Amino acid sequence: MFQDQTLTCRDCGQPFTFTAGEQEFYQSRGLMNQPGRCPNCRAANKAARGGGGGGGYAYSTGGGGGGYGGSDRPRREMFPATCSQCGKETQVPFQPRGDKPVYCSECFESVRGGRGY
Repeated sequence: MFQDQTLTCRDCGQPFTFTAGEQEFYQSRGLMNQPGRCPNCRAANKAARGGGGGGGYAYSTGGGGGGYGGSDRPRREMFPATCSQCGKETQVPFQPRGDKPVYCSECFESVRGGRGY
């Protein structure tokens, strides 16, 4: 059984929650180490590296190859959010307003699959 853990970000030194849902996700992917960075520093680090490969966000940074091949398109700003379904911390490409649910990539796929998108 997993329980939320409070970890300290190695970049900014701020505490952040490694939720039970995130721990279960890490285990399901065979990841053995806890995250060392808070969600904001993880996003900033990923952006500094140029976006990287298929990331774990419900939305990509652009269509068809966004961020690759010298595109002049500006990087999409990502905002921290908490998944309305599982409680996992995530990043989304819009400012959550609180009047609609926000999902992590895993929950978004299950919700989207049920609607026939």
